[in-house]
Amino acid sequence: MTLSLIARDGDRFGIAAGSSSPAVLARVAHLRPGVGVASSQNITDPRLGTRLLDRLAAHGDAERALSEVASSAQDIEYRQLTVLGRTGPGFAFSGARTLGTHATATGEGVVGAGNLLAGPHIPQVLVDAYAATAGRELEERLLHALRAGVAAGGEEGPVRSAGLAVVADVDWRVSDLRVDWADDPVDRLAELLEVWLPQRDDYVRRGLDPAGSPSYGVPGDL
Repeated sequence: MTLSLIARDGDRFGIAAGSSSPAVLARVAHLRPGVGVASSQNITDPRLGTRLLDRLAAHGDAERALSEVASSAQDIEYRQLTVLGRTGPGFAFSGARTLGTHATATGEGVVGAGNLLAGPHIPQVLVDAYAATAGRELEERLLHALRAGVAAGGEEGPVRSAGLAVVADVDWRVSDLRVDWADDPVDRLAELLEVWLPQRDDYVRRGLDPAGSPSYGVPGDL
């Protein structure tokens, strides 16, 4: 019960997802700095996202990584997977038992996918909306695409959770925002991003150089 978008923008990778189920991003998102991004969704097996990134790290070929995982995983007919590496196109897989109306779409450095959709056009809407925002921050592009997908119909049921995550050139997610259960999760995600994005790079500096990082003037701040 998920619509998602994975994307590459320079050396950054990101994912955005929405679902009628709770805590969607916690279950479907897989990112690794310098390697790539993947999603494992539908009747989700989070182990498959890790396997996709492991294979991608081994040889750098997203199509081969997807083939290796899809050909060896148990119950693969229930899974929907996407993967994108440092170079080349991204790829998607939908098993024979993927739920409801399902579809995938690819573009330059981006893959959209979904199941139990209001229509098969939704992944292409995600991809097109992402492409239309070139030059903006990756987090903003992901949010814009997710909003467009939901506005175009999204899932058959109401979207109750949403999130986005981005990795760059450090060993952790530089952005990791989630709304795990709400009537308006995409709007609330937008509010979170508005607060977070101006501070994102400062928190990276805090991790790398605590003595030289900015203070926010809150209790306990150095």
